[in-house]
Amino acid sequence: MATAKQPAAVPTVISVDDFLAGNPDERRRADAGRLRAIMGEVTGEPAVMWGPSIVGFGSYHYTYESGRSGDAPLVGFSPRKQNLVLYLTGGGLEERDAALLDRLGPHRAGKGCIYLRRLDDVDESVLRQLIERTVEVHRGIDRASRE
Repeated sequence: MATAKQPAAVPTVISVDDFLAGNPDERRRADAGRLRAIMGEVTGEPAVMWGPSIVGFGSYHYTYESGRSGDAPLVGFSPRKQNLVLYLTGGGLEERDAALLDRLGPHRAGKGCIYLRRLDDVDESVLRQLIERTVEVHRGIDRASRE
Protein backbone atom coordinates (compact mmCIF):
# COMPACT_ATOMS: atom_id res chain seq x y z
CA MET A 1 0.00 0.00 0.00
CA ALA A 2 1.29 3.46 -0.88
CA THR A 3 2.13 5.93 1.81
CA ALA A 4 2.40 9.70 1.58
CA LYS A 5 6.10 9.25 0.83
CA GLN A 6 5.90 6.36 -1.62
CA PRO A 7 4.02 6.29 -4.94
CA ALA A 8 1.69 3.36 -5.56
CA ALA A 9 3.63 2.13 -8.57
CA VAL A 10 7.30 2.44 -9.42
CA PRO A 11 9.35 0.76 -12.14
CA THR A 12 10.45 -2.74 -11.18
CA VAL A 13 12.71 -5.45 -12.56
CA ILE A 14 9.78 -7.83 -12.99
CA SER A 15 9.78 -9.32 -16.49
CA VAL A 16 6.98 -7.95 -18.66
CA ASP A 17 7.11 -11.13 -20.75
CA ASP A 18 6.70 -13.34 -17.67
CA PHE A 19 3.90 -11.17 -16.28
CA LEU A 20 1.91 -11.26 -19.53
CA ALA A 21 2.57 -14.98 -20.09
CA GLY A 22 1.24 -15.68 -16.60
CA ASN A 23 -2.27 -14.51 -17.45
CA PRO A 24 -4.45 -17.66 -17.56
CA ASP A 25 -6.87 -16.27 -20.18
CA GLU A 26 -5.57 -16.90 -23.71
CA ARG A 27 -7.62 -14.08 -25.26
CA ARG A 28 -6.50 -11.63 -22.56
CA ARG A 29 -2.85 -12.63 -23.19
CA ALA A 30 -3.30 -12.02 -26.93
CA ASP A 31 -4.98 -8.64 -26.34
CA ALA A 32 -2.22 -7.66 -23.90
CA GLY A 33 0.43 -8.58 -26.46
CA ARG A 34 -1.26 -6.44 -29.10
CA LEU A 35 -1.72 -3.55 -26.68
CA ARG A 36 1.94 -3.80 -25.68
CA ALA A 37 2.94 -3.51 -29.34
CA ILE A 38 0.59 -0.56 -29.97
CA MET A 39 1.71 1.40 -26.90
CA GLY A 40 5.36 0.67 -27.62
CA GLU A 41 4.99 1.84 -31.20
CA VAL A 42 3.09 5.02 -30.29
CA THR A 43 5.38 6.01 -27.40
CA GLY A 44 8.68 4.80 -28.81
CA GLU A 45 9.38 3.46 -25.30
CA PRO A 46 10.00 -0.09 -24.06
CA ALA A 47 7.51 -1.84 -21.80
CA VAL A 48 8.46 -1.82 -18.10
CA MET A 49 6.56 -3.21 -15.13
CA TRP A 50 5.34 -0.50 -12.76
CA GLY A 51 4.50 -2.24 -9.54
CA PRO A 52 3.31 -5.82 -9.74
CA SER A 53 0.57 -5.40 -12.35
CA ILE A 54 0.94 -2.35 -14.62
CA VAL A 55 2.82 -2.47 -17.91
CA GLY A 56 4.04 1.08 -18.47
CA PHE A 57 5.81 2.94 -21.25
CA GLY A 58 8.13 5.88 -20.64
CA SER A 59 7.62 8.18 -17.67
CA TYR A 60 6.76 11.71 -16.70
CA HIS A 61 7.09 13.69 -13.50
CA TYR A 62 3.99 15.15 -11.83
CA THR A 63 3.45 17.59 -8.99
CA TYR A 64 0.06 18.04 -7.35
CA GLU A 65 -1.14 21.34 -5.90
CA SER A 66 -0.52 19.82 -2.48
CA GLY A 67 3.17 19.62 -3.33
CA ARG A 68 3.21 15.83 -3.57
CA SER A 69 5.13 14.69 -6.60
CA GLY A 70 6.36 11.55 -8.27
CA ASP A 71 6.81 9.72 -11.52
CA ALA A 72 4.30 7.71 -13.50
CA PRO A 73 4.28 5.96 -16.87
CA LEU A 74 3.29 8.06 -19.89
CA VAL A 75 0.74 5.36 -20.67
CA GLY A 76 0.16 1.90 -19.33
CA PHE A 77 -2.21 -1.01 -19.07
CA SER A 78 -3.06 -3.98 -16.95
CA PRO A 79 -4.72 -7.16 -18.26
CA ARG A 80 -7.18 -7.71 -15.41
CA LYS A 81 -9.60 -10.61 -15.22
CA GLN A 82 -12.69 -8.64 -16.28
CA ASN A 83 -11.13 -5.90 -18.44
CA LEU A 84 -8.05 -4.54 -20.06
CA VAL A 85 -7.43 -1.40 -18.04
CA LEU A 86 -5.67 1.37 -19.92
CA TYR A 87 -4.02 4.09 -17.85
CA LEU A 88 -4.16 7.30 -19.84
CA THR A 89 -4.34 10.96 -18.89
CA GLY A 90 -5.68 11.58 -15.45
CA GLY A 91 -8.19 14.32 -14.80
CA GLY A 92 -9.98 15.51 -17.89
CA LEU A 93 -9.84 12.45 -20.11
CA GLU A 94 -13.61 12.22 -20.40
CA GLU A 95 -14.05 15.94 -21.00
CA ARG A 96 -11.02 16.64 -23.18
CA ASP A 97 -11.30 13.56 -25.38
CA ALA A 98 -15.06 12.99 -25.35
CA ALA A 99 -15.30 12.97 -29.15
CA LEU A 100 -12.63 10.29 -29.42
CA LEU A 101 -14.20 8.22 -26.65
CA ASP A 102 -17.54 8.41 -28.48
CA ARG A 103 -15.88 6.81 -31.53
CA LEU A 104 -13.78 4.24 -29.63
CA GLY A 105 -16.36 1.50 -29.31
CA PRO A 106 -17.60 -0.35 -26.22
CA HIS A 107 -15.76 0.82 -23.11
CA ARG A 108 -16.10 2.39 -19.69
CA ALA A 109 -14.00 5.39 -18.70
CA GLY A 110 -13.20 7.27 -15.56
CA LYS A 111 -10.41 9.20 -13.85
CA GLY A 112 -7.82 8.58 -16.54
CA CYS A 113 -8.66 4.91 -17.11
CA ILE A 114 -10.39 3.16 -19.97
CA TYR A 115 -11.82 -0.30 -19.41
CA LEU A 116 -12.11 -2.59 -22.44
CA ARG A 117 -13.56 -6.09 -22.60
CA ARG A 118 -11.85 -7.00 -25.87
CA LEU A 119 -9.39 -5.15 -28.02
CA ASP A 120 -11.14 -6.38 -31.20
CA ASP A 121 -14.30 -4.52 -30.15
CA VAL A 122 -12.74 -1.05 -30.38
CA ASP A 123 -11.49 1.10 -33.23
CA GLU A 124 -7.71 0.72 -33.13
CA SER A 125 -7.08 4.02 -34.94
CA VAL A 126 -9.10 5.87 -32.28
CA LEU A 127 -7.28 3.97 -29.53
CA ARG A 128 -3.96 5.05 -31.05
CA GLN A 129 -5.15 8.67 -31.10
CA LEU A 130 -6.06 8.48 -27.40
CA ILE A 131 -2.63 7.05 -26.59
CA GLU A 132 -0.89 9.70 -28.72
CA ARG A 133 -2.92 12.43 -27.04
CA THR A 134 -1.92 11.14 -23.60
CA VAL A 135 1.76 11.08 -24.54
CA GLU A 136 1.51 14.66 -25.83
CA VAL A 137 -0.15 15.85 -22.63
CA HIS A 138 2.34 14.12 -20.33
CA ARG A 139 5.33 15.33 -22.34
CA GLY A 140 3.95 18.86 -22.18
CA ILE A 141 3.53 19.10 -25.95
CA ASP A 142 -0.16 19.89 -25.70
CA ARG A 143 -1.41 21.17 -22.37
CA ALA A 144 -4.56 22.81 -23.72
CA SER A 145 -7.78 20.88 -23.62
CA ARG A 146 -9.56 20.17 -26.87
CA GLU A 147 -12.99 21.60 -27.35
